[in-house]
Amino acid sequence: MRHLLQGSRMASTWQKIQEFYNWALENGDPRTDPWLLVYSPLPVTLLFTLYLLFVALGPHLMRKWEPLRLKGLLTAYNLTLVALSIYMFYEFLVTSVLANYSYLCQPVDYTRSKLGMRMASVCWWFFFSKVIELLDTVFFILRKKPEQVTFLHVYHHGTMLFNWWAGVKYVPGGQAFFIGMLNSFVHIFMYLYYGLASLGPQMQRYLWWKRYLTILQLCQFVAIAIHSSYNLFTECPFPDGFNVAVFLYILSLIVLFLNFYYWTYTRRKWEKLT
Repeated sequence: MRHLLQGSRMASTWQKIQEFYNWALENGDPRTDPWLLVYSPLPVTLLFTLYLLFVALGPHLMRKWEPLRLKGLLTAYNLTLVALSIYMFYEFLVTSVLANYSYLCQPVDYTRSKLGMRMASVCWWFFFSKVIELLDTVFFILRKKPEQVTFLHVYHHGTMLFNWWAGVKYVPGGQAFFIGMLNSFVHIFMYLYYGLASLGPQMQRYLWWKRYLTILQLCQFVAIAIHSSYNLFTECPFPDGFNVAVFLYILSLIVLFLNFYYWTYTRRKWEKLT
């Protein structure tokens, strides 16, 4: 009898999972559902699984190999992401201005209007940029720089992938535009820094501003936290669930980046003085 009850519960649980999965598939934005990697979470989940496998196994596979230099490839890759970030920042900014977006409360425009589709399109490009940016980790491992593949690095890259899959699937625009716009702006300078660094040691004297890049990232997170939390206390036709998720996620990034800043800059400077 006990086995029958356990089997029944398992079947019921599996049925609920299937129902939720079908609900998740069918309740997305019909405009973005046909776009690459959007309709189902399975392709993104598979991509993330392969990413984690490479993070875990890549360093072991590289033991027998010399570090790959990849100088030309890295320069081209980083400058391509600079160009893509400029394009996305421009599209987020200009589209939001033309559509009279509010920085305090902005619902998603689910229409097929020119500006509605333009905003959805740049949201997809922003999501896809997070797919491309998984190569950051791949290049670190191929170059045998395991110190760069920290928990913060993997956590940030992996979670942004899923966050923006959900964003493009359900809320491509509205309040979410602010996150994409700010992050694209920060990434212009971040990938410019990486691009210059990839040119070799002779560029080190021009890279004194790394610390300020981290400060810029932290300012971005604080601005997003304020932006998302504001709408939790006001009436705004944008899903509260997304605002809560963004707020909690951003808090986690603030904590992790502050920890990184402390150990990389504050603690190191203190140790040099002592």
